Amino acid sequence: MAQVRNKQVILKNYVSGFPKESDMNIIDSTITLKLPEGSHDVLLKNLYLSCDPYMRTLMTNPKYSFNPRSYTLQSPINGIGVSKVLESGDQNYKEGDLVWGITNWEEYSLVSAAQIHFKIEHTDDVPLSYYTGILGMPGMTAYAGFFEVGKPKKGENVFVSAASGAVGQLVGQFAKLIGCHVVGSAGSKEKVDLLKNKFGYDEAINYKEEHDLNAALKKYFPEGIDIYFENVGGKTLDAVLLNMRIHGRIPVCGMISQYNLNQHEGVTNLAHLIYKRIRMEGFVVANFYHLYNKFLEFVLPHIREGKVVYVEDIAEGLENGPAALVGIFNGRNVGKQVLVVARE
Repeated sequence: MAQVRNKQVILKNYVSGFPKESDMNIIDSTITLKLPEGSHDVLLKNLYLSCDPYMRTLMTNPKYSFNPRSYTLQSPINGIGVSKVLESGDQNYKEGDLVWGITNWEEYSLVSAAQIHFKIEHTDDVPLSYYTGILGMPGMTAYAGFFEVGKPKKGENVFVSAASGAVGQLVGQFAKLIGCHVVGSAGSKEKVDLLKNKFGYDEAINYKEEHDLNAALKKYFPEGIDIYFENVGGKTLDAVLLNMRIHGRIPVCGMISQYNLNQHEGVTNLAHLIYKRIRMEGFVVANFYHLYNKFLEFVLPHIREGKVVYVEDIAEGLENGPAALVGIFNGRNVGKQVLVVARE
């Protein structure tokens, strides 16, 4: 079978500090749209790709990275994507199936079946792109981190950092659904308005305009914080620790403020974990994928009834992939950043 063009986003340079578009290249490769004889892999046409903060950690030189999945120079980067199966050597998938899981940033990918997380039972009343976000890894992250790690109770006070992002926008809405008081932080007036007027947050903080985050938190949480959903780290975490209540919980989802620093910021208020008997727990969403069907049963009716909403920031074409990915580290995106490769 003849080979076809396969546009790819490859890693040109290992990243130190903030990633730049020039750290990636767009190249034209080729691929044969036919499985090798006896292959158990799956041939995919990629449709939607997810831009996620964790991808920055994979751009670090493996010598200095804690992540064993670090990218390889001059090879395509990878991440969560929604794809269509073109051919399958695995009995669990067949031609035409829609799936989401780990795929390469390219038009077509040959992947191990183990990289596919779930088959998509798609219905037209929900956008297919949602499986990069609210119905995919970020949605599961919000659900597992808040409900399984945070263990919320009705009426509790919840603070969410990076609250307008792919995960944060959902955590706040989930908290409101069960009757919590919710405040979020974001980095622009537009995003603060989004939190209050679109996602139903009770209050929102523009952290870039707050010279004293500790004082701001005391204003919005005079009785203290029961659950802090941690997406940021650094100075935000330090201020939150001063404002946590006794037996508070901190699910640690990410620390985006630290990913691009060569020297990470220290946290000085950790003793409050002792004084207030706070449980601070990091988690990895893959450990909760066994709850995926339960999660869909929870979230899909709320989406269809308009009780949970989701905002996507759409970039079109692989050639715009580097800019879209870099943009999430300087706050350029509003909502979940999605890269469209093809629309089926």
